[in-house]
Parts: sequence; structure tokens; C-alpha cells
Amino acid sequence: MARDIVISIDAMGGDAGPAAVIGGMVKSARKNEEIRYIVHGDEAELRPLIEKQSELDGIVEIRHCDDVIAMTEKPSRAMRAGKGSSMWGTLETVEKGDATVAVSCGNTGALMAISMLRLRRAPGVDRPAIAVLWPSKSEAGHTIVLDVGADIRAEARDLLQYAVMGAEYARLGLELPLPRVGLLNVGTEEHKGRAALHEAATLLSDFADQPGAEIDYVGFVEGNDIGSGKVDVIVTDGFTGNVALKTAEGTATLIRGFLREAMEHSVFSKLGALFALTSLKRLQKRLDPRRVNGGVFLGLNGAVVKSHGGADATGVSAAIKLAFRLARNGFTEKLATRVATAAKPEDAPE
Repeated sequence: MARDIVISIDAMGGDAGPAAVIGGMVKSARKNEEIRYIVHGDEAELRPLIEKQSELDGIVEIRHCDDVIAMTEKPSRAMRAGKGSSMWGTLETVEKGDATVAVSCGNTGALMAISMLRLRRAPGVDRPAIAVLWPSKSEAGHTIVLDVGADIRAEARDLLQYAVMGAEYARLGLELPLPRVGLLNVGTEEHKGRAALHEAATLLSDFADQPGAEIDYVGFVEGNDIGSGKVDVIVTDGFTGNVALKTAEGTATLIRGFLREAMEHSVFSKLGALFALTSLKRLQKRLDPRRVNGGVFLGLNGAVVKSHGGADATGVSAAIKLAFRLARNGFTEKLATRVATAAKPEDAPE
């Protein structure tokens, strides 16, 4: 099978170093015969790691970069001084069309800033957003939540665009033909929430009623609906979404720790854990945030997947799997078309 899906990888940005990134590439290459990689970073460090892995023979191109953008780097400085870094090279490769999707474990703010500079906003998009997959009881197994940190501000028009982009992500990423979309609020009652949310609700309801919109708008939802399976896409501003995401990740880690402690508490609990091993492994897998690692930058002229900074090989592999799915489905082009349909009549082309 031809390896015609090219993914651009920032190998230097994560906390775990390039070994974890290369490990994730190996895991993905074992499972997918369509992937090729263009890897950016220090060639002297990357080449020995890559040459040790037979799975990567002939499917990796290394593009040397001298610099690395630190996790503590301010986005404004990264934009000015980031040229020559592995992150810059990764995004430039997508801009030039050598690769379809970029993947980085690096500084989120810097990645968004450089993505905006190199790839630019897609036509009709005012503010890009970061969307993540959230474990849920839905048939698809996940809920899409956005924005989770691209921009702490979000007016009514922005929330409408987030809804449209999130719904298209659900169609292509989760294979849901009619995604259910909700606006995150402090209550489901119509009178609750700030004015921008009420305006967004009106805009979204009107849009969902249009022929061809292919969105099922369910109204306001609350925080406990994120994992309930009630909706497929939850829309909020970047400040609220980021707090919710970090809280959920911390809670999942806490529960996993409590469960481990309980199972190791005594001889009887260890014996019970042995009998329940299959079920416990399944639960652990569902609670493992590494397996849904990867936030997608929506609203750019190119696809970018942001992996968690502390991701190990399993987490990086999950991000690459997501990137592959977007590339194979022509996500960027289809998203741009969908966003254009959400333009106000007065904004639409003659």
C-alpha cells in the first residue's frame, strides 16, 4: 500500500523529549501502512533514534532545525524569534503543502501563534479554536469540546463558528452524520447565562434550521452533560473550556490512583482485583487520558494537532492517529466549505 499520507512532526517540543515522539511514530507505523513522516529537530539526536527502529525504514525524512521553542516561551517572542525552530519548520511544511497535518507536543500558545502566522485563518473564521475529544457515554464514545484554550474571549458570532467547526469535526472524526450540539452554560434554563450566550443560541438555532446545515442544536447544557452522551459537541469559550479540561484530566488521574490504592490495600482486595482483572483493565483504558490525546486547531488553512506536552509514546501515537484521520478525510477543505455556509447573508459573496 502506498504511504501517501504525510504527517509533519515536531520532534523536539515535548517534555519527554524526542524519544517519546519517535516511539509514538513507531506505534502508529506498525498499525498504519499509509503514513509517512517529515520530522523536524536536531538531526544528530534524531537520526540514531530513528535508525534503531525498523518500522521507520524508508518512511521518515529528517529536516534539521537548530532551535527549540521552550514550554515557557511567550507566544509573542516565539513569533519573532521562532524561525529556525522545530515547531516553525513543522508548520511551514504544512504551509508549503509537503505534508497535510502538523503534530507537536510543544508550547500551546506558541504553536497557535505560529500556526496563525504561517497558515493564517481560514476564510470566514474570526477566531480559531482548539477542540478535544472527551470520553462520554455516547455511541461514538466521545464528546467534542471547544474551545479549550485558543482564545479566552468568545462573542456570539465566535460561538456559532465554533459550533459549525465542531460539528464538522464530529462528522469526519466520529462519523456522526447529524451531530448534536449544545452551548455550555450555568443552567439549561433559557434565562440563564450571559448575553453573548443568548445571542449565540439564537444564531445557532437559526443556522440549524437552514437546509443543509446538518446540525441538531439541543440548546444549553451544563458541565455534567460533557460526558453524559446527551450531546456530541459542546461549545464554550477558551477560558471555561481550558479549566474544564484540566479539571477532568486531574480527576481522571486521581480516580486511577485511588483505584490502584484500593486494589492494593489488602490480600483480599488484591485477590478481588485478580478476578476482576479484565474489567479493571478496560476501566483503566477508558480513564487513560493518553488515549484521547490531541487537540485539533480548527479554523486555519491547514490541520494542526496539539499533543499534550507530557505525552509518552502512547499519547503521541494517539495524536498521530487523529492527524491521520483528518488527513485521510480531507478535513481542512471540508471544514472551510462548511464555515462558509455559516456566513451572514450580508457577508456572503455576491
